[in-house]
Amino acid sequence: MCLIAGGIGESLKDRFMRMIISGKHRGEDSFGVWTDGGVFKSDDFSRLSEIPEGKIGLLQCRLAMTGSSSYTQPFYNDLALVHNGEIYNHGHLRAYLEGKGVSFETDVDSEVILRLIEHLLEGGMDVWGAVRKAMMMLEGDYAVAFSDGERIYLFRDPIGVRPLYYSPSGFFASEKKVLWAIGEEAIPVMPGELVVISNRGAERRKLFMITELRRNMTPERAKRALMNVLDHAVRVRTGKRTGILFSGGLDSSLIALLASHHSDVILYTSGAEGSPDLEWARKASELLGLPLKEYVFDIADVRDAVPRVIFAIEEPNPMNLAIGVPLYFSTRLASKDGCRLLLSGQGADELFGGYAKYLKNPALMEKDLLELGEKNLARDDKIAMLNSVEGRVPFLDLAVVSVALGTPVGLKIRDGTRKAILRKMAIELGLPKEIAEREKKAAQYGSHSQKLLEKLAKGEGLTLSEYARRAFNEAFKRG
Repeated sequence: MCLIAGGIGESLKDRFMRMIISGKHRGEDSFGVWTDGGVFKSDDFSRLSEIPEGKIGLLQCRLAMTGSSSYTQPFYNDLALVHNGEIYNHGHLRAYLEGKGVSFETDVDSEVILRLIEHLLEGGMDVWGAVRKAMMMLEGDYAVAFSDGERIYLFRDPIGVRPLYYSPSGFFASEKKVLWAIGEEAIPVMPGELVVISNRGAERRKLFMITELRRNMTPERAKRALMNVLDHAVRVRTGKRTGILFSGGLDSSLIALLASHHSDVILYTSGAEGSPDLEWARKASELLGLPLKEYVFDIADVRDAVPRVIFAIEEPNPMNLAIGVPLYFSTRLASKDGCRLLLSGQGADELFGGYAKYLKNPALMEKDLLELGEKNLARDDKIAMLNSVEGRVPFLDLAVVSVALGTPVGLKIRDGTRKAILRKMAIELGLPKEIAEREKKAAQYGSHSQKLLEKLAKGEGLTLSEYARRAFNEAFKRG
């Protein structure tokens, strides 16, 4: 995980220095800069003044997770490339490319993206076709920028797990605040989209829609396929020691159960004392036999967290603030515990009909899934990275999404029961029935963060929306 950023323009050095300073929280292990004037990499951030000048460039601040911890991007060959995220099938792609005569300098997953795109371009594809093909071959969560020395190309995975923004004048970054730091507007690169930045402006084109993944299946095949692809998605996302963002509900408990087959698992939760999520997390951890670490917050903790959460989510959205508070405390707890890798159950509701609104209109599931990247995933990524933690989302593996899209709605919502197929599968896999059948409240209500935020706002004579707006203005010095 990391910050990626860059841009096109005269005298880039000063702006790149400000971008690194404003986004360093996403990767404090090292930084690297490539421009058409040279390359500089270091793990000493006091050496930012040694960044080379140039008219086009890419940069990275790295949080080491995969491959050689000493290697810092950008990678550069015929193209230069920076990447934020993880490619889970990079070993298979490396073997495939080596069989085609492609050589590698490192064991880092990011280099596989560079060599794959170069290979596809050399094979005669144009850049639009090469990036689309790469999206179809890459298994992972990623935001990528690469350059041929004249243009910068930006793309995200088809789900949009990792955020990426660009400005009309030719800059880009993993977070809005990094562009705001140099006085630039921030426009999201959409999931599955390629944006091409040049001196003539930006051109954008949708290359991959997740609805392309839909394949119709019989009920029995859908259940069997779901078991297989979800277990695989969890396995490839685990490390030797894996944390779970845990609420004691169906989604996080199922992920925890599967992850425990492949890794040493620790559950992390947060909530106000007496909140349903905290009580259920304690109960579920006992039923699962997995260790739980918890942070019990009170109104003073929430007051102190508000500026940090608003800074992370980069918007005065009161709902995202309320959801972000328990996420902030859980990821901070994991970070202090030395756990940099957390799995979550994000995406299960949109895929399998978890919200009450789907009872009346199941078509909203697909709409919400297409909007998930910027609405929910960007929020979660930014909060986790504020605490130097990488969040991973097994339910949003493309193979899981494909099975879910092909699963008949009647298997997802049956006789008023939401996520019916997921609950049945979870019980068959060994999840205690008490957990599998629990109807869980949304995080902001289950943790009581919403109640405490409303109390803080009321104490100052404000609505929660006004309170969030004021916090946003203070965090980003806006009037």
